[in-house]
Amino acid sequence: MPGRFPAIVAMVCCLATADELDTSVALMAKVGLCISPAFSPDGKRLAFIANMSGSPQIWSVAMEGGWPVQVTALDDPVGAVTWSPDGQWLAFSVAPGGGMNTQVYLVRPDGSGMRRISDGGRETNNPGVWMRDGRRFAWSSNRKNPRGMEAYAYDLAAADSVEIADLKGVGGVLDFSPDGSRVVINRVRSRGSNDLFARDLESGNEVLLTPHEGPGSFGVGIFSASGTKVYLSSNKDRDLLAFARVNAAGGPIEILASRDDAELATAEMTGDGQTAALLWNVAGRSEISFLDLASGKQTPGPALPAELASGLTFSRDGKLLAFVARGAAAPADIWVFERSSGRMWQVTRSPHAGVDLSALVRPTLVRFPAHDGLELSGWLYRQRGVATKPGPLVLSFHGGPEGQEVPAFASDFQALVAHGIAVFAPNVRGSSGFGKKFVNLDNGELRFNGIKDIPSCVDYVVRNGIADPNRIGIMGGSYGGYMTLEGITEYPGMFAAAADLFGMVNFETFFAHTEPWMAAISTVEYGDPATQLDLLRRLSPIHKIDRIRTPTIVLHGANDTNVPVVEAEQVVENLKKRDVPVKYVLFPDEGHGWRKTPNRIRSTVEIVRWFEKYLN
Repeated sequence: MPGRFPAIVAMVCCLATADELDTSVALMAKVGLCISPAFSPDGKRLAFIANMSGSPQIWSVAMEGGWPVQVTALDDPVGAVTWSPDGQWLAFSVAPGGGMNTQVYLVRPDGSGMRRISDGGRETNNPGVWMRDGRRFAWSSNRKNPRGMEAYAYDLAAADSVEIADLKGVGGVLDFSPDGSRVVINRVRSRGSNDLFARDLESGNEVLLTPHEGPGSFGVGIFSASGTKVYLSSNKDRDLLAFARVNAAGGPIEILASRDDAELATAEMTGDGQTAALLWNVAGRSEISFLDLASGKQTPGPALPAELASGLTFSRDGKLLAFVARGAAAPADIWVFERSSGRMWQVTRSPHAGVDLSALVRPTLVRFPAHDGLELSGWLYRQRGVATKPGPLVLSFHGGPEGQEVPAFASDFQALVAHGIAVFAPNVRGSSGFGKKFVNLDNGELRFNGIKDIPSCVDYVVRNGIADPNRIGIMGGSYGGYMTLEGITEYPGMFAAAADLFGMVNFETFFAHTEPWMAAISTVEYGDPATQLDLLRRLSPIHKIDRIRTPTIVLHGANDTNVPVVEAEQVVENLKKRDVPVKYVLFPDEGHGWRKTPNRIRSTVEIVRWFEKYLN
C-alpha cells in the first residue's frame, strides 16, 4: 500500500528506533472522528462535529455525502451540535481551554452571526433542546448556584434568556411539549439516581413522573405528539433499563420494550410520534430496533457497520435515521439509514492516513470470576499472528466509575498492541451497561470490593497464559486513574509500570477542589466528606502512597476542574521525593481529557514509550 507507513500497515512488534516508534504511534493518534449528526429541517444536509482541523469543530455535509464544509474555526473545542427546527441556527457548546466551564453558542449554518448566550464566566453551561417551532432554545447553567443548576430558555426574537426552572441539583431540559407550554426536566439526585418531571412553564407546577425508592435511572424524556404522554427509559422495579411511557399528568410507568440480554442505551422519536428507534447495549455492542408505538410491534434495525452506534437522530419527515458508527477498527463516522428501502450509506470518512484499518485488532469479550465469585467481563486486545506465549500486557480501567469499556477505537490500545503489548480492558463492578444492581456494587464502603477486582483481572490474564506476571502494566483515566493508583499502592509488587491519566489520589482534596456540583452528586458514590471522612481517607491512595515502587507516568490537563491538577501534583511530588521513577506530562490547554489532536498524539506517544521501556 504505497504512501502508508509500513510499521502500521504490518502491525509489527518492534521498531528499530525511538523516532520510528514516535512516528508510527503519532499516525495512530491522528485518526479522526465525526460525531453528533443533526439534520437540516429539509433533510438535505447534516451538521456534525469533526476534528479534521486538529480540534473538534462544526462541519456540514450533503446528506448523501460529499465534500464537507467547515462552519466554525475556533481555538477551543466544540461540543454537540443541534439544528433549529426553522433551519436558521445551529446551537452548540464550546469548552474554553478544554475545561468544564463550557459556554453555549448559536451560529448560522453558513458560519455567520455567531453569538454566545451563556455568560462566558467560570460557570458550567450545557446546551439543551429546541422548542418545536424553533422560537426558543433550552440550556442549563450553575450561574446562580455553584452546587446546582437552573434551566433557561433563550428567546430568539428577544435575544435574551429567562429562567424556567430551578433544577435543585444537576440536570437539564429534555424536551418541550408540542405546544411549547411544558417541558420535561431531568433532576439528578446523585450519581446513579435521577428523576424526570413535567413542568408547566406558565404556572411553574410540576408533576413527578418517576417516583421511586433507592437507585433509579431515567432518561430520553420525549413528549408524545399529543403532549399527553412522555416516553422514557426506566429501570424502576427492574434491573435492566427498558423503553417505557407514562402519562404527562403522572401515573404508573408502562414498559413498552425490554430485553433480558441488553439495556436500553437511548431512544429517538419520529416527528409524528409514531415510531421510536431504540438503541440497545448488548454487553458493550450496539443493536438498533424500531418500535411502532400504535401496534407495539418491534422490528430489527439494520445490521450495523461497526460494533457501536450512538447519536441517533431522525430527519424531520422520519424517513431517514442518522447515527454514528464506530468500533475497535473503525473510527467514528456518520451513517444514514433509509427506512423505506433499507438502504444505508456512509456520509463521513474520518481521516486515518497511514493506518491500515483492516490490520487493527478487534478485541475478544471474555468473562471471568471476581474474588467473591461475581462474574466480570472485559475486552482482550492481542496481536494477531503472534505466538500465544505469555507476554507483556497493560490492564486498562475506564472512567466513571459508572462508565463502560466497549470495543471502540482507542489509539493507545492499538499502538500498544502494534508494539507487542497486549491490553486487557475490564468492566469491574460499578460499571454501567449490566444493570442497576451491578452499577451500584461499588458505592461507599463497597468500593473496597471493586478495588479487589484489580488482582482478579491480573489473575485471569496470568492463569490463562496471556500475560507474563513480571511484565504487567496498569493505566486508566479519571476514575480509571484512581484505580491505577489503587493498584500500585494496594498491590505494590503486582505491576511493572503505570500510567495515571487525570486520576484522583486524595478524596479530601478532590471534594475540596472539584466543581461544587460534582462534589454534591458524588457523596453517595464515594462518601460524604461531612460525615464519612474516615471512609474517604481509607479509600484514598495518598495515605498509602509510600508503598509505590512502580515506575509511573502522570498525565493531566491544567484546566481540569473535574479532577483538579492538585491530584496529579500530589502523586508526582511524593514519588520524586522517594526516587521512584516518575514522569509528569501537563497539558496547558486541556481540561478533563484530550480534545486537540497534538495533545492526543503526545499523550499516546508518551504512554507507549513508557510501557515499551518498562514492559518490553
